[in-house]
Amino acid sequence: MALKMPIIAALILLLSSVVIVVSISLIQQLKAVTFPIGLKYGIVLDAGSSRTTIYVYKWPAGKENNTGVVSEKFKCQIKGPAISRYGKDPAQAAHSMEWCLNRTKETIPAEKHNATPVYLGATAGMRLLQLQDPTASARILSAIDDYLRSSPFDFRGAQIISGQEEGIYGWITANYLLGNLRQRQTWNLKKRIFLVKTTGTLDLGGASTEIAFVPKESLLNVRSKAEITLYSYKYNIYTHSLVCYGRDEAEKRYWAKLIQKSIEKSSIEDPCLPSNYTLTLHLWNIFGSLCTTAEKPEDYDPDNNVTFIGTGDPTMCQQELSLIFNFRSFYIRGKWMKRQNNQPKIHGDFVAFSGFYHTMEALNLTGSFSLQVFHSTVQSFCLKNWNQVQQLLPNVRDSFRRAYCFNANYIYVLLVQGYKFDPECWTWISFQKQVKNNSIGWSLGYMLNLTNMIPSENQVIQMPMSASIFGGLLFLFSALVLFCSMFICLSMIRSC
Repeated sequence: MALKMPIIAALILLLSSVVIVVSISLIQQLKAVTFPIGLKYGIVLDAGSSRTTIYVYKWPAGKENNTGVVSEKFKCQIKGPAISRYGKDPAQAAHSMEWCLNRTKETIPAEKHNATPVYLGATAGMRLLQLQDPTASARILSAIDDYLRSSPFDFRGAQIISGQEEGIYGWITANYLLGNLRQRQTWNLKKRIFLVKTTGTLDLGGASTEIAFVPKESLLNVRSKAEITLYSYKYNIYTHSLVCYGRDEAEKRYWAKLIQKSIEKSSIEDPCLPSNYTLTLHLWNIFGSLCTTAEKPEDYDPDNNVTFIGTGDPTMCQQELSLIFNFRSFYIRGKWMKRQNNQPKIHGDFVAFSGFYHTMEALNLTGSFSLQVFHSTVQSFCLKNWNQVQQLLPNVRDSFRRAYCFNANYIYVLLVQGYKFDPECWTWISFQKQVKNNSIGWSLGYMLNLTNMIPSENQVIQMPMSASIFGGLLFLFSALVLFCSMFICLSMIRSC
């Protein structure tokens, strides 16, 4: 009995020590909190043809030019029209940004302001203004440049980006957010090479539309292409931008065609508008654009009005829209120019964002769906009269809800006639706005390119116990386990 008591005590101490060792190890691992080693920030002003949006991005400081994650921290839509509309008052284009810029200052810690790069990229609206009135375009950019240089941030310039750049940056953004650029490879046994899966992109703005994807075939005979290297992997991308085929400019071209065909020029039936709805516009709103200059009627007076009377006929709407598509030529600098483009065959998954997404969201058609589902939904919507449309979309502005029938049919004609999506390829498209709470668009890819980095995910882990305390406790109780085990073994040998 005298020997058994020490053995029992040793067993209790052994079990207790084992439990303590396991417990502190689990606590140290499960209760660890991960913190970034400080954050860096970047700001991009997306000056589109319809509006300007400020995006604030953040990423962990540390290694740059390596694999990592950038996330969207803040987004603010600037009130008022696009900057291209301020040709007569350039200073107002700059001052319209004040409210959003002040919110941006509050979002980023003050001590980080002078180290935060700011970029402004202008797209098709300014591209058209630059062609139509280079002086006005230059004055707007100059006013914005002066204004942003006075901000506390590190302003690095305002520029007009090309359509090809817009397509490439959108492609980079989407594939970056989807994780396609970070070691997502499959091994092709037949060719004995790694294949990187990527997603094509479709962007619909107010003045232009872009497509970008990695085709199966070679791009040797294709003019609209780009070669970029990301994460040590080279991508050969087909990218093409169609100016004057953005949603707003396409609508003007559509109205111009209706006016050309109509005998009565002041009151015209419009199959893309809901029945029982009328829309009256000054002719300048239609023919004041560079995209419709060639369509002006002989007796054109910018102050005259035209009234469009909705008939709600989706079949006729689609037929009329097909007339504005002419991919063999485009109008620029007062004359028609031949397009030299041969698009490769559509290949792989696509994500459609911006105007594509907003229209589909209104029709409850986000994500992927068949062309048959699309047709039946659009047919049902376009046959509704104006009162029914108002009831269906009670919280939407009239200028948006009256346009959804036009938008949907235009998207169909653009994707099928323009970009050659057949019924099978259509199901490869996912209409979406965000990936993991990050907006899809060209601005993130633009910032990553201009900062010449894709920053790394470098973090510090804070443990509930310091390394010295954890190590000391682990050593103490591990020693007790070893001591108790040896004592029990020796006691058992002696008792035998």
